[in-house]
Amino acid sequence: MVTLVIVMFVLLMLFLFKYIDDLIGKGFQWYIILELMMYNSATNVAMALPLSVLLSSIMTYGSLGENYELVAIKSAGISLRRAMYPMMVVVVLLSIAAFAFSDYMLPVANLKYYSLLYDARQQKSADLIPENVFSNRFPGYTIRVKRKDPDGQTLYDIMIYQGSPDNSGVQNVTFAKSGLMYRTKDNLYLVLKLKDGIRYQEDKSDVSFNPRQRFTRFRFKETEQKFDLSGLKMKRTDEGEFRNAAQMMNLRQLKHFVDSAGRGIDSTRISNYNLLSAYLKYTTVPVSSKTVKKPLPADSTRAKETSAKINALNNAISEVNQIQDALRSRVNTHEEASRNIRRYMLEYQKKFTLGAACIVLFLIGAPLGAIIRKGGLGLPVVVSVIFFLIYYIIGTIGEKSAKEGDWSPVTGAWVAIAILLPIGLFLSYKAATDSTLFDIEAYKRFFGRLKLKLTKRA
Repeated sequence: MVTLVIVMFVLLMLFLFKYIDDLIGKGFQWYIILELMMYNSATNVAMALPLSVLLSSIMTYGSLGENYELVAIKSAGISLRRAMYPMMVVVVLLSIAAFAFSDYMLPVANLKYYSLLYDARQQKSADLIPENVFSNRFPGYTIRVKRKDPDGQTLYDIMIYQGSPDNSGVQNVTFAKSGLMYRTKDNLYLVLKLKDGIRYQEDKSDVSFNPRQRFTRFRFKETEQKFDLSGLKMKRTDEGEFRNAAQMMNLRQLKHFVDSAGRGIDSTRISNYNLLSAYLKYTTVPVSSKTVKKPLPADSTRAKETSAKINALNNAISEVNQIQDALRSRVNTHEEASRNIRRYMLEYQKKFTLGAACIVLFLIGAPLGAIIRKGGLGLPVVVSVIFFLIYYIIGTIGEKSAKEGDWSPVTGAWVAIAILLPIGLFLSYKAATDSTLFDIEAYKRFFGRLKLKLTKRA
């Protein structure tokens, strides 16, 4: 549990570093950021749980070996395999829980996380009036402020352009030497309290026969202007728009989508065959003719044969172009549907690989801890990170190859497990036989004996 919390904290910090620009300065309530962090932590379980199992198993058995407790266990007649049985049962139960989490809770967490993250990234910045920038955050207004105090509320050299509601081209311009910006208590309006300014206003003439407009100039010592903030609040997108993604589905939904998409591809193939069958022509030519006893001379038929060949080639080229035009859009649709099927089948297999990864990484971590005999957060962290990187890189390559169609989804999802499982069994065998696999002194002695033999031969 401790290693899981540590790994989750590290992954959460990576999330904050990645999206810090999209979250800070947008006026979010504190509970929205906390909710986003909670959903992100839930989505990181698929990566954090296998790593925490690997790290904790290396630390536990490394500490047992460092304190000679494994020696005491073996001296009591208990083998390492038998000593690993209780922890193996715990890891199997943890793998079953990981499978249930990936099937029931992870799709819901992904749906909440990605929908909330999308809305947060679409939210406009809370810095409504930046310095030396013509801001048009408020509809119908363009505001420029030359300088702001560090408190962000006191403004200097303010310029406000206000367009006419009827789009007649008439504008009102307001200049002020200073001003104070604050929000109302209900957070519905932004108030600008302007000081020492002038306003130029253009209005239409009241006289119908005079097309000239009326120009008015106002001078003021202090005035207020309100701007509506209702359009700048974060708007939540309907979560139903994200439900068709593979990460938001459980096993039953994924299987249903794959079956329906497969039936759609089969029906598309049948319609494509019916489309092409009209262009397929079969011509049978007899070996010999019973009615024509003597062929015509070559000179009289050469011109007819040449023109017939040219007409046949032109007709064939025209039909090929028609077939290509008819199939071009259908081919793109077929490739996109096949790509979606591979993606959903891969996500279907990943529901099972999470639990299998916990078991395989435990089979690697526990023997490694017994062999290196080092506990704590030193060498075990380095070794666990190396093996987890191997697992993660192989898994990423397999997923990408499966999505591109180079490998089957089953192969792409299970290739990392298939490669690391023999390594785990090999390390378990070496640990059970008290192997000096990671003993530097053993390698020094081996190379010393080898060097001595070489010098004797020389």
